[in-house]
Amino acid sequence: MAIKDVLPRLRRERGLTQEQLARRLYITRQAVGRWESGATTPGIDMTKLLARELDVPITELLEMPERYCQSCGMMFTGPDQLGHEADGSETEEFCRWCYDGGAYTYETTMDEMIEECAPRMAEAMGWTVDESASLLGAVLPTLKRWRGEADGA
Repeated sequence: MAIKDVLPRLRRERGLTQEQLARRLYITRQAVGRWESGATTPGIDMTKLLARELDVPITELLEMPERYCQSCGMMFTGPDQLGHEADGSETEEFCRWCYDGGAYTYETTMDEMIEECAPRMAEAMGWTVDESASLLGAVLPTLKRWRGEADGA
């Protein structure tokens, strides 16, 4: 769902006016209005601030695909990208590059995953590597592979 569709609802659920949300983010009410109308969208860092201020996972504010890898965040565009369990069956949770034979294909840290994936994401999306790394830094902790690590587990 687009941010213009979810932001007004989240803001109202929290009893905030556009002006109040804008003040909390140190921006203008007009900027919030443009996001809610779909005229513009906030950048990645502002979206992260919005998620924090509205107390929701950033994935709730992003137009995330319906299915994506729970390790690297890559969206699935075809069945040939799915990983496999130990019995050979496909898993809907992980891509084949991250998961095969019922296990992760390589040991890595979340920071290493971000460093590895950010340049490819930047190229695919037309963003800077820093913007991609910033987004991955917010999204990866919400994914199944990394939830425990983000909590210090």
